[in-house]
Amino acid sequence: MEQNAPRQPAPTSQPVALTVAGSDSGGGAGIQADLKTMEAAGVFGTSVVTSVTAQHTQGVESTHILPAEEVDAQLSAVFSDFDIRALKTGMLATAELVELVTEWVQSQEIPAVVDPVMVAATGDRLLEPDAEQAYKRLIEAATLVTPNADEAAVLTDIEPETSSDLQSAGKQLCEMGADAALVKGGHLSGEQVTDVFVSATTADQSAANAGEGDYTSRQFTHPRIEGAATHGSGCTLASAITAQLAQGTTLEKAVKRGIEQLSRAIRYHHAVGSGGAVHHSATQQERAGRTETIAAVERCLRQLHQFQWQTEGLLDAIVPEVGMQIAGATPYAERVEEIAAIDGRITRTSMRIRETRGVRFGASSHIARLLLTAREFDPSLRFAANCRYDNRIDAVLAEQDWAIASFDRTAEPTAEEENSTMSWGTKRAFESVAETPVAIVDDGAHGKEPMTRLLATDAETLADRLCTIASRVAAEQ
Repeated sequence: MEQNAPRQPAPTSQPVALTVAGSDSGGGAGIQADLKTMEAAGVFGTSVVTSVTAQHTQGVESTHILPAEEVDAQLSAVFSDFDIRALKTGMLATAELVELVTEWVQSQEIPAVVDPVMVAATGDRLLEPDAEQAYKRLIEAATLVTPNADEAAVLTDIEPETSSDLQSAGKQLCEMGADAALVKGGHLSGEQVTDVFVSATTADQSAANAGEGDYTSRQFTHPRIEGAATHGSGCTLASAITAQLAQGTTLEKAVKRGIEQLSRAIRYHHAVGSGGAVHHSATQQERAGRTETIAAVERCLRQLHQFQWQTEGLLDAIVPEVGMQIAGATPYAERVEEIAAIDGRITRTSMRIRETRGVRFGASSHIARLLLTAREFDPSLRFAANCRYDNRIDAVLAEQDWAIASFDRTAEPTAEEENSTMSWGTKRAFESVAETPVAIVDDGAHGKEPMTRLLATDAETLADRLCTIASRVAAEQ
């Protein structure tokens, strides 16, 4: 091939989705949030702007609503050229725009997610009463409507205060004509956030979800993330669900994945402006970090192998009978499947150590739960390992300038009381010290070997700490 020969195009093919909403000059909500979220989910996003706002993370300074004919022209342009697979609506502002968009939604045989932007986070109403009334026809045409508790109160005769109220509001919205409703409970008080999904019975729902009459419901509950930025959360959730629908995902699975995507976006929010904004591409960034994470765990292993070879087997002294495990979390890890670990464990064989089957994600649920729980207290922690715990190692740990934590196994809950005793023990350990611990010591119990579990922000530091312990134990012999 000649050096100056033209390159051939290599186009990609993605489903196309549409957002019909207002613009946010702050970039965290509205059209901007929708397009960022769709792109992160692997969907090409198109947009129809209904209004232009002077907005930031603290609120809206002013709003300019576009004429209905301009909105109609945008809709016509998009649908005439793109194969739209799903659409969502956000801020529609006036009764005239709600009615216009309703006509377009009714004319298209594609999933439509309606986010009824009616009530601001401050509780202020964003629409005139005639526009609120016009929404009822749009809801009738919706595949899914996603009101928060305040908006559900406007659309129904229910003021949600409990999850049961959320379910009742969702059922009423379905009775108004929507195929399904996701009534969000983030505005309600409590340590847990509960969103309730209500729909007509479909093939992708199990009998365990069955509710009264012709409707089924499912609750999605997760811990509230105190102090996190939520600006743009409603837009991001509706867009994430729309992107899933554009890719052919069934509705309930799209809702589940959308909620998971939003939860991560809030946890790892952007510290921008005075109030922050959700991280629309946090899930995409988690996937992007997997290759680097596996490489980091492998670097740690190489460092341990080199130490073992140079010291003629000193690492053997700290490898537990059950074997040593090394694990690394992606920067945005939230689940066991997002923790890379050794497939098997490091074991002792004569004068050398070896791991059995390389490194992969989801290889160790035990150390993954340890690391995920530790990250609830300090999200900068990304790597963990286990090693022996005995009197010699206890003495070595006491020599180090490290924060050491522990937990009392006599208070350990049963499997029925606690889903993961590893998570329980890690939480107790972190609560026992004022700073992030370097090591968590476990005296063991009947059938459970005593153990030291080390934590670090990077793989090299973790390997250094393991080597330090092994060297000091050898020196004390």
